[in-house]
Amino acid sequence: MIGGLAMHGRADDALDVFFKMQGNNLEPNGITFLNALSACAHGGFVDEGLTIFSSMKEMYGMEAEVEHYGCVVDMFGRAGLLEEAEQVINSMPIEPSAAVYGALLGACRIHGNVEMGERVGRILLELEPQNGGRYALLSNIYAEAGMWDDVAEVRKLMKERGVKTNPGISMVDIGGKVHEFKMGEGSHPQMKEVYLILEKIIEKLEMEGYSPNISQVLFDITEEEKETALRYHSEKLAIAFGVLNTKPGTTIRVVKNLRICEDCHSARKLFSQLDNRDIIVRDRMRYHHFRNGRCSCKDFW
Repeated sequence: MIGGLAMHGRADDALDVFFKMQGNNLEPNGITFLNALSACAHGGFVDEGLTIFSSMKEMYGMEAEVEHYGCVVDMFGRAGLLEEAEQVINSMPIEPSAAVYGALLGACRIHGNVEMGERVGRILLELEPQNGGRYALLSNIYAEAGMWDDVAEVRKLMKERGVKTNPGISMVDIGGKVHEFKMGEGSHPQMKEVYLILEKIIEKLEMEGYSPNISQVLFDITEEEKETALRYHSEKLAIAFGVLNTKPGTTIRVVKNLRICEDCHSARKLFSQLDNRDIIVRDRMRYHHFRNGRCSCKDFW
Protein backbone atom coordinates (compact mmCIF):
# COMPACT_ATOMS: atom_id res chain seq x y z
CA MET A 1 0.00 0.00 0.00
CA ILE A 2 2.84 2.40 0.87
CA GLY A 3 4.63 1.67 -2.40
CA GLY A 4 1.44 1.95 -4.44
CA LEU A 5 0.52 5.31 -2.96
CA ALA A 6 4.03 6.60 -3.63
CA MET A 7 3.94 5.52 -7.28
CA HIS A 8 0.65 7.34 -7.78
CA GLY A 9 1.97 10.64 -6.44
CA ARG A 10 0.47 10.31 -2.98
CA ALA A 11 3.66 10.42 -0.94
CA ASP A 12 1.92 12.19 1.98
CA ASP A 13 -0.63 9.39 2.25
CA ALA A 14 2.11 6.78 1.93
CA LEU A 15 3.99 8.22 4.90
CA ASP A 16 0.74 8.51 6.88
CA VAL A 17 0.27 4.75 6.45
CA PHE A 18 3.87 4.13 7.51
CA PHE A 19 3.56 6.21 10.68
CA LYS A 20 0.18 4.63 11.50
CA MET A 21 1.87 1.24 11.34
CA GLN A 22 4.43 2.41 13.86
CA GLY A 23 1.70 3.94 16.04
CA ASN A 24 -0.12 0.60 16.11
CA ASN A 25 3.06 -1.24 17.12
CA LEU A 26 3.35 -2.99 13.76
CA GLU A 27 7.07 -3.37 13.25
CA PRO A 28 8.22 -2.46 9.71
CA ASN A 29 10.54 -4.80 7.85
CA GLY A 30 13.07 -4.07 5.14
CA ILE A 31 10.44 -3.94 2.40
CA THR A 32 8.34 -1.50 4.41
CA PHE A 33 11.33 0.82 4.85
CA LEU A 34 12.16 0.49 1.16
CA ASN A 35 8.70 1.68 0.16
CA ALA A 36 8.67 4.47 2.74
CA LEU A 37 12.02 5.74 1.47
CA SER A 38 10.73 5.50 -2.10
CA ALA A 39 7.76 7.66 -1.08
CA CYS A 40 10.16 10.26 0.31
CA ALA A 41 12.19 10.17 -2.92
CA HIS A 42 9.12 10.63 -5.12
CA GLY A 43 7.65 13.31 -2.85
CA GLY A 44 10.81 15.33 -2.28
CA PHE A 45 10.72 14.71 1.47
CA VAL A 46 14.44 14.70 2.20
CA ASP A 47 14.31 15.42 5.95
CA GLU A 48 11.59 12.83 6.53
CA GLY A 49 13.52 10.30 4.47
CA LEU A 50 16.70 10.79 6.46
CA THR A 51 14.75 10.37 9.71
CA ILE A 52 13.19 7.13 8.45
CA PHE A 53 16.55 5.84 7.21
CA SER A 54 18.20 6.57 10.57
CA SER A 55 15.36 4.86 12.45
CA MET A 56 16.14 1.55 10.76
CA LYS A 57 19.25 1.14 12.90
CA GLU A 58 18.40 3.30 15.88
CA MET A 59 14.84 2.05 16.56
CA TYR A 60 14.76 -1.41 15.03
CA GLY A 61 18.38 -2.54 14.89
CA MET A 62 18.15 -3.19 11.16
CA GLU A 63 21.13 -2.86 8.85
CA ALA A 64 20.35 -0.99 5.66
CA GLU A 65 20.82 -2.97 2.47
CA VAL A 66 22.03 -1.68 -0.88
CA GLU A 67 18.44 -1.00 -2.01
CA HIS A 68 17.84 1.31 0.97
CA TYR A 69 20.99 3.25 0.19
CA GLY A 70 19.83 3.44 -3.42
CA CYS A 71 16.58 5.09 -2.29
CA VAL A 72 18.51 7.66 -0.25
CA VAL A 73 20.74 8.42 -3.24
CA ASP A 74 17.63 8.74 -5.41
CA MET A 75 16.00 11.00 -2.82
CA PHE A 76 18.96 13.37 -2.68
CA GLY A 77 19.39 13.27 -6.45
CA ARG A 78 15.79 14.11 -7.30
CA ALA A 79 15.97 17.04 -4.89
CA GLY A 80 19.05 18.37 -6.67
CA LEU A 81 21.41 17.54 -3.80
CA LEU A 82 23.88 15.73 -6.02
CA GLU A 83 26.96 16.15 -3.84
CA GLU A 84 25.09 14.73 -0.86
CA ALA A 85 23.95 11.81 -3.02
CA GLU A 86 27.52 11.09 -4.09
CA GLN A 87 28.69 11.31 -0.48
CA VAL A 88 26.17 8.61 0.45
CA ILE A 89 27.64 6.34 -2.22
CA ASN A 90 31.22 7.03 -1.09
CA SER A 91 30.37 6.30 2.55
CA MET A 92 28.36 3.11 2.00
CA PRO A 93 29.61 0.20 4.13
CA ILE A 94 28.66 -2.18 1.32
CA GLU A 95 29.55 -2.21 -2.37
CA PRO A 96 27.27 0.14 -4.36
CA SER A 97 25.29 -1.61 -7.07
CA ALA A 98 24.77 -0.41 -10.62
CA ALA A 99 21.24 0.64 -9.63
CA VAL A 100 22.66 3.00 -6.98
CA TYR A 101 24.98 4.63 -9.50
CA GLY A 102 22.11 4.67 -11.99
CA ALA A 103 19.96 6.72 -9.61
CA LEU A 104 22.73 9.32 -9.38
CA LEU A 105 23.29 9.33 -13.15
CA GLY A 106 19.58 9.97 -13.71
CA ALA A 107 19.72 12.89 -11.29
CA CYS A 108 22.75 14.30 -13.13
CA ARG A 109 20.72 14.32 -16.34
CA ILE A 110 17.71 15.98 -14.71
CA HIS A 111 19.83 18.70 -13.09
CA GLY A 112 22.38 19.09 -15.89
CA ASN A 113 25.53 18.16 -13.97
CA VAL A 114 27.78 17.07 -16.83
CA GLU A 115 30.98 16.67 -14.81
CA MET A 116 29.49 14.33 -12.24
CA GLY A 117 27.36 12.60 -14.87
CA GLU A 118 30.43 11.80 -16.94
CA ARG A 119 32.26 10.42 -13.91
CA VAL A 120 29.35 8.26 -12.76
CA GLY A 121 28.48 7.25 -16.32
CA ARG A 122 31.94 5.85 -16.95
CA ILE A 123 31.67 3.74 -13.80
CA LEU A 124 28.32 2.37 -14.97
CA LEU A 125 29.61 1.49 -18.42
CA GLU A 126 32.22 -0.69 -16.73
CA LEU A 127 29.72 -2.26 -14.33
CA GLU A 128 27.08 -2.93 -16.98
CA PRO A 129 28.77 -2.87 -20.40
CA GLN A 130 25.72 -4.43 -22.12
CA ASN A 131 23.03 -2.18 -20.59
CA GLY A 132 21.96 0.12 -23.41
CA GLY A 133 20.04 2.39 -21.06
CA ARG A 134 23.26 3.49 -19.34
CA TYR A 135 24.84 4.53 -22.63
CA ALA A 136 21.67 6.36 -23.64
CA LEU A 137 21.55 8.29 -20.38
CA LEU A 138 25.19 9.37 -20.61
CA SER A 139 24.70 10.28 -24.26
CA ASN A 140 21.66 12.36 -23.32
CA ILE A 141 23.66 14.26 -20.70
CA TYR A 142 26.25 15.13 -23.33
CA ALA A 143 23.58 16.03 -25.90
CA GLU A 144 21.72 18.39 -23.56
CA ALA A 145 25.04 20.18 -23.01
CA GLY A 146 25.67 20.35 -26.77
CA MET A 147 28.74 18.10 -26.49
CA TRP A 148 28.15 16.31 -29.78
CA ASP A 149 31.65 14.86 -30.10
CA ASP A 150 31.16 13.07 -26.78
CA VAL A 151 27.74 11.89 -27.93
CA ALA A 152 29.39 10.39 -31.01
CA GLU A 153 32.04 8.73 -28.84
CA VAL A 154 29.40 7.03 -26.67
CA ARG A 155 27.45 5.83 -29.69
CA LYS A 156 30.65 4.53 -31.28
CA LEU A 157 31.40 2.59 -28.09
CA MET A 158 27.89 1.12 -28.17
CA LYS A 159 28.41 -0.03 -31.74
CA GLU A 160 31.78 -1.57 -30.94
CA ARG A 161 30.27 -3.50 -28.04
CA GLY A 162 27.14 -4.48 -29.95
CA VAL A 163 24.85 -2.70 -27.49
CA LYS A 164 21.38 -1.57 -28.51
CA THR A 165 18.77 0.57 -26.74
CA ASN A 166 15.06 -0.12 -26.48
CA PRO A 167 12.84 2.07 -28.67
CA GLY A 168 10.05 4.04 -27.02
CA ILE A 169 6.81 2.04 -27.07
CA SER A 170 3.43 3.18 -25.77
CA MET A 171 0.35 1.00 -25.38
CA VAL A 172 -3.25 2.08 -24.92
CA ASP A 173 -6.20 -0.13 -23.97
CA ILE A 174 -9.39 0.66 -25.89
CA GLY A 175 -12.39 -1.62 -25.45
CA GLY A 176 -10.30 -4.42 -23.99
CA LYS A 177 -7.85 -4.45 -26.89
CA VAL A 178 -4.27 -3.20 -26.49
CA HIS A 179 -2.86 -1.03 -29.28
CA GLU A 180 0.89 -0.41 -29.55
CA PHE A 181 2.61 2.62 -31.01
CA LYS A 182 6.23 3.40 -31.84
CA MET A 183 7.66 6.66 -33.12
CA GLY A 184 8.14 6.54 -36.88
CA GLU A 185 6.20 3.30 -37.34
CA GLY A 186 3.01 3.47 -39.38
CA SER A 187 1.77 -0.12 -39.30
CA HIS A 188 -1.43 0.55 -37.33
CA PRO A 189 -4.51 0.47 -39.61
CA GLN A 190 -5.74 3.81 -38.23
CA MET A 191 -2.36 5.54 -38.45
CA LYS A 192 -3.51 8.13 -40.97
CA GLU A 193 -6.42 9.17 -38.76
CA VAL A 194 -4.14 9.19 -35.69
CA TYR A 195 -1.74 11.63 -37.35
CA LEU A 196 -4.62 13.89 -38.38
CA ILE A 197 -6.10 14.04 -34.87
CA LEU A 198 -2.64 14.56 -33.37
CA GLU A 199 -2.12 17.58 -35.62
CA LYS A 200 -5.43 19.01 -34.39
CA ILE A 201 -4.47 18.39 -30.75
CA ILE A 202 -1.09 20.11 -31.16
CA GLU A 203 -2.71 23.04 -32.98
CA LYS A 204 -5.14 23.38 -30.09
CA LEU A 205 -2.30 23.28 -27.56
CA GLU A 206 -0.27 25.87 -29.47
CA MET A 207 -3.24 28.24 -29.47
CA GLU A 208 -3.11 28.07 -25.67
CA GLY A 209 0.60 28.85 -25.51
CA TYR A 210 2.23 25.41 -25.83
CA SER A 211 5.66 25.48 -27.42
CA PRO A 212 7.70 22.30 -28.07
CA ASN A 213 10.60 21.89 -25.65
CA ILE A 214 13.25 21.15 -28.27
CA SER A 215 15.93 20.67 -25.61
CA GLN A 216 14.39 17.21 -25.21
CA VAL A 217 15.51 16.21 -28.72
CA LEU A 218 18.99 14.85 -28.28
CA PHE A 219 20.24 14.89 -31.85
CA ASP A 220 22.34 17.44 -33.70
CA ILE A 221 19.61 18.52 -36.13
CA THR A 222 17.78 21.75 -37.01
CA GLU A 223 15.16 23.26 -34.69
CA GLU A 224 12.39 22.47 -37.20
CA GLU A 225 13.48 18.83 -37.30
CA LYS A 226 13.54 18.77 -33.49
CA GLU A 227 9.95 20.03 -33.31
CA THR A 228 8.89 17.33 -35.77
CA ALA A 229 10.65 14.64 -33.72
CA LEU A 230 8.87 15.74 -30.53
CA ARG A 231 5.51 15.80 -32.28
CA TYR A 232 5.48 12.05 -32.90
CA HIS A 233 6.64 10.58 -29.59
CA SER A 234 4.92 7.26 -28.98
CA GLU A 235 2.76 8.43 -26.07
CA LYS A 236 1.45 11.35 -28.14
CA LEU A 237 0.40 8.85 -30.82
CA ALA A 238 -1.23 6.56 -28.25
CA ILE A 239 -3.20 9.41 -26.68
CA ALA A 240 -4.30 10.68 -30.09
CA PHE A 241 -5.55 7.17 -30.85
CA GLY A 242 -7.44 7.21 -27.56
CA VAL A 243 -9.08 10.52 -28.39
CA LEU A 244 -10.01 9.19 -31.83
CA ASN A 245 -11.69 6.06 -30.44
CA THR A 246 -13.39 7.19 -27.22
CA LYS A 247 -16.21 9.52 -26.26
CA PRO A 248 -15.36 13.03 -24.96
CA GLY A 249 -14.41 12.97 -21.28
CA THR A 250 -13.36 9.31 -21.30
CA THR A 251 -10.21 8.57 -19.31
CA ILE A 252 -7.28 7.45 -21.48
CA ARG A 253 -4.76 5.02 -19.99
CA VAL A 254 -1.33 4.61 -21.52
CA VAL A 255 1.64 2.43 -20.57
CA LYS A 256 5.11 3.52 -21.75
CA ASN A 257 8.33 1.51 -21.44
CA LEU A 258 10.54 4.59 -20.96
CA ARG A 259 10.47 7.66 -18.74
CA ILE A 260 8.06 10.29 -20.08
CA CYS A 261 9.95 13.32 -21.40
CA GLU A 262 9.43 16.86 -20.13
CA ASP A 263 7.80 18.02 -23.37
CA CYS A 264 5.19 15.24 -23.42
CA HIS A 265 4.56 15.82 -19.72
CA SER A 266 3.84 19.53 -20.24
CA ALA A 267 1.66 18.82 -23.27
CA ARG A 268 -0.37 16.21 -21.39
CA LYS A 269 -1.07 18.57 -18.51
CA LEU A 270 -2.40 21.28 -20.81
CA PHE A 271 -4.40 18.83 -22.92
CA SER A 272 -6.11 17.31 -19.87
CA GLN A 273 -7.39 20.79 -19.06
CA LEU A 274 -8.43 21.78 -22.58
CA ASP A 275 -10.10 18.46 -23.42
CA ASN A 276 -11.65 18.04 -19.97
CA ARG A 277 -10.54 14.44 -19.57
CA ASP A 278 -8.20 12.49 -17.33
CA ILE A 279 -5.10 10.89 -18.80
CA ILE A 280 -3.16 8.26 -16.87
CA VAL A 281 0.34 7.39 -18.06
CA ARG A 282 2.39 4.62 -16.47
CA ASP A 283 5.98 5.22 -17.49
CA ARG A 284 9.12 3.37 -16.39
CA MET A 285 9.26 5.31 -13.14
CA ARG A 286 5.71 5.81 -11.85
CA TYR A 287 2.09 6.68 -12.62
CA HIS A 288 1.15 10.14 -13.87
CA HIS A 289 -2.47 11.21 -13.36
CA PHE A 290 -3.16 14.25 -15.54
CA ARG A 291 -6.28 16.18 -14.59
CA ASN A 292 -7.35 19.82 -15.04
CA GLY A 293 -3.87 20.91 -16.12
CA ARG A 294 -2.01 19.23 -13.28
CA CYS A 295 -0.15 15.98 -12.73
CA SER A 296 -0.17 13.81 -9.62
CA CYS A 297 3.66 13.78 -9.62
CA LYS A 298 3.66 17.57 -9.06
CA ASP A 299 6.31 17.80 -11.81
CA PHE A 300 8.69 15.75 -9.66
CA TRP A 301 9.56 12.45 -11.32
